[in-house]
Amino acid sequence: MIPRLVSAKDSLRQQIGALTRRLTALNFQGHVETDDGARTVASTDNSIYQIKPAAILYPRGANDLKVIAATISEPAFSDLAITPRGGGTGTNGQSLTSGIVIDCSRHMDRILEIDPVRRIARVEAGVVKDQLNKALKPYGLFFAPELSTSNRATIGGMISTDACGQGSCLYGKTSNHVLGLRVVLSDGSDWWSRPLAETELEEIKTRKDRIGEIHRVVDAIARDKSELIAATFPKLNRYITGYDLAHIRHDDGRFDLNAVLCGSEGTLAMIAEAELNVLPIPAQSALINIRYDNFNAALEDARRLVALKVASVETVDEKVLGLAKGDIVWTGIAHFFPEDASGAANGINIVEVLADDGHELERKLADVTTALDNSSSARHKGYTVARERAEIEAIWSMRKRAVGLLGNVEGPVRPVPFVEDTAVPPEHLAAYISEFRALLDAEGLDYGMFGHVDAGVLHVRPALDLTRADHQPLVRKISDGVVALTRKYGGVLWGEHGKGVRSEYVPAYFGDLYPSLQEIKRAFDPGDRLNPGKIASGSSRSLLKIDEVSLRGDFDRVIGNDIRAAFDNAAYCNGNGACFDFDATSPMCPSFKATGDRRYSPKGRAALMREWLHLLAERRVDPRHEAEVLRRTNPLGNLLRRAVNSLNPTNRDDFSHEVRAAMDTCLACKACAGQCPVKVSVPAFRSKFLELYYGRYLRPLKDPIVAAIETTLPQMARFRPAYNLMTGSRTGQTLLRLAGLTALPTMPAISLEREAGRLGVRIATPEHLQKLSSEERARAVVIIADVFSAHFDPAVVLAALKLVLRMGFKPWLAMSQSNGKALHVHGYLGRFERAAGKSRAYLDRISQTGIPLVGIDPSMTLTYRSEYAALPSARLQAPVLLLQEWLAANLDRLPPPRALPQERFTLLAHCTERTNAPAALKQWSALFGKLGIKLDMADVGCCGMAGTFGHELRNRAISEKLYAMSWQDKIAEHGNQTVVMATGFSCRSQVAKIDRQTIQHPVEILDRLIA
Repeated sequence: MIPRLVSAKDSLRQQIGALTRRLTALNFQGHVETDDGARTVASTDNSIYQIKPAAILYPRGANDLKVIAATISEPAFSDLAITPRGGGTGTNGQSLTSGIVIDCSRHMDRILEIDPVRRIARVEAGVVKDQLNKALKPYGLFFAPELSTSNRATIGGMISTDACGQGSCLYGKTSNHVLGLRVVLSDGSDWWSRPLAETELEEIKTRKDRIGEIHRVVDAIARDKSELIAATFPKLNRYITGYDLAHIRHDDGRFDLNAVLCGSEGTLAMIAEAELNVLPIPAQSALINIRYDNFNAALEDARRLVALKVASVETVDEKVLGLAKGDIVWTGIAHFFPEDASGAANGINIVEVLADDGHELERKLADVTTALDNSSSARHKGYTVARERAEIEAIWSMRKRAVGLLGNVEGPVRPVPFVEDTAVPPEHLAAYISEFRALLDAEGLDYGMFGHVDAGVLHVRPALDLTRADHQPLVRKISDGVVALTRKYGGVLWGEHGKGVRSEYVPAYFGDLYPSLQEIKRAFDPGDRLNPGKIASGSSRSLLKIDEVSLRGDFDRVIGNDIRAAFDNAAYCNGNGACFDFDATSPMCPSFKATGDRRYSPKGRAALMREWLHLLAERRVDPRHEAEVLRRTNPLGNLLRRAVNSLNPTNRDDFSHEVRAAMDTCLACKACAGQCPVKVSVPAFRSKFLELYYGRYLRPLKDPIVAAIETTLPQMARFRPAYNLMTGSRTGQTLLRLAGLTALPTMPAISLEREAGRLGVRIATPEHLQKLSSEERARAVVIIADVFSAHFDPAVVLAALKLVLRMGFKPWLAMSQSNGKALHVHGYLGRFERAAGKSRAYLDRISQTGIPLVGIDPSMTLTYRSEYAALPSARLQAPVLLLQEWLAANLDRLPPPRALPQERFTLLAHCTERTNAPAALKQWSALFGKLGIKLDMADVGCCGMAGTFGHELRNRAISEKLYAMSWQDKIAEHGNQTVVMATGFSCRSQVAKIDRQTIQHPVEILDRLIA
């Protein structure tokens, strides 16, 4: 039995309690989180560092920011530092603090105004870039600065780091598009910073308040130090941002304080709102995807491509390319990067071409392809051209995922960020990279490289294990070496991702100008309260140093590599934050989308799990051993102890409760297992946690009921009227709610086994199948009907059997076997292993006959590929195919339709299917295409049911909210010459419960069309 786990008490606990009460008294409308779980999740970003904050504040607007500033200005809180935080994906610890985090992403996410005539958008700081662009798209506009984290990066965070990425040579940085900033200073001053004419500036400088002082100081430095500023700031596309004195004056002479604020990383002010310049969406675009034998050849060719005046050139090395081939996105783009007789490409350039019309696009493409085809300068293996918007977006998605993909390697030595955004003049890039690689090669390190070569920016992540004593010093050694290299080639260390902990190099870089940066810091923030230790110090406090800030590796060393490896990448989450995707139609992560709570995301749950493992390790408890002991123990034997632990008030502060609360909201949809670049699999480590948690505490009543559903359902089918009365009557529903269950489906009168018998379909026993001749086996297929499909939706199974018969095959129906998925989801891992072993024994005997196995429900079928595959005792000899996989493999046997239907057909795929078997969706398209029907794939997220999740009373509100976010509108289209289908049984159940509509499985439609 695992022990009670308690984190070390924070020294600021009493002060934070007083702060919370004071904020409430001053009418703070947001909320405060001080529990260990929330603070643990906020203690990391996408960097190598880890610092636990004292509290997190979630303001609801500018007034709340003013309340925060007023409160921390009081003497009782004068020693508290505050640090704004955006999407939490910084690579250099910009938003990490031991003080108070100000997180604007949860509530301050409103788009306040869009003026399509003036091409201006006004937004709150927590608005996500892609969220803004989705709202701008109907006007034909977009917010131009591009970055790989665009689906979770907040505008406030982009401004704070002056973010940019692909296409910066054309569109510049975030600061190039900021027209105005509403900021709140540390004294509570609320100010709209906009470019000022000289007369306006002089008037503001006469003010006697903080605003006047700031303008006086910045203007004096810009004037008095103009020559030093010009000599210090490099003339780069990726010019130095944050305290950017080189751009304080516009070409027209206007004074713009935003040049100082953009890139200041929350050290000068809190951003409340931003007024942004937006641009017309390019009318035409295309990508030329060029393959090379090696990365160096790609780099050398990139300079020639840039000279052709293309919009952007992105280069990717063989390491990243190899990882991309194992990622979910590769299925959709593989044909753009074909392998030829000489082998796979070991480097690529992605060249973007933009135009106002089709003729101009073709002319520009011809210019590039002609140059590529010129035999005298050909250095490549070949190229392809992508013209369709969906294809272009898919290729860019691969490039955007590159940062996360570098973390998707086996073992503790993994690429980490600390020198990953250097920038040098593009003409020096090849020589610079050569020396950079030599530096890493000299240390015997592996690494991945990609970057914006047109801007001279290179992303490099050396592979280190920062739990190792010999690897930690390399952070200093490599950083110092790279700083020297960037100076040698006229570049900068901080080309794209901000300074953060790397601020220690600021004084040496700025030299005689650094005291001026300190003066600016003091003018804005005299008390050095805003994100202290970053960029410039306004007090005697020193800047942070890269080897004096606590590392994740220090924390992970206590856990140990064996334990880290045993918990499904939870401890290897690199904080990339792909699971924070704002888009409701993206499968990952539904619980985060519904709640906005970062604890309820794969990154959040991984952080909590990692902390839990750390606390166990400190107590010298091996969770693997505890699980083995637990499985050998009769659960009734320790019932009394679990009851005492559950009732004992001493256990209320057990950190395990916070972990369990986060796990409770997980839908176990496995979208993270498929979509997370690092393949963090929450359902896998969640089940391991729940097994141990409920070895100490009592389970809710619903758990044993749900866990037994596969074995009890066939028995309940014998008493179908009584079951339906229970689920359909008010009294029955009340009793179910008392047990923690709701929205259960009713059982139809159809008996699958009886109706299958009428079709001549027999039960597949190994003995029967072994007696078949080789010809009979070639025509045979075994259909595995999970208990839910068999008893709640037998019409789907019968349609599959009929379709198989129409195709000239002989279907057999698998014996009723417990798949065990519900057991796994709820952490009954001992029972799951036994059930899976029994099922494997039967299925392996079937597969030994050479007859294919085909499942019906995608979620249940894919359990054989993931949960079973993770157990040596349950790995199948042959795969269980998804229904569409088998049908597509026999596409030529599909009969033609009786008549071409007039309806439009739309498919809503199951989340697990979309993310863990992406090729399966194209197979459905191919099947309908064979009948002459174009199948529309609906872009939807999770329906909210997700197996048993939506049937649990505590989850029902989240379940229904998720359904409303993307499914409800699509289901509303059903019936008006549109046939909407869904592959998941749970999805169809959700539709029936909420919208009282019956939608069919695609196999039912196929069977009807060719009947």
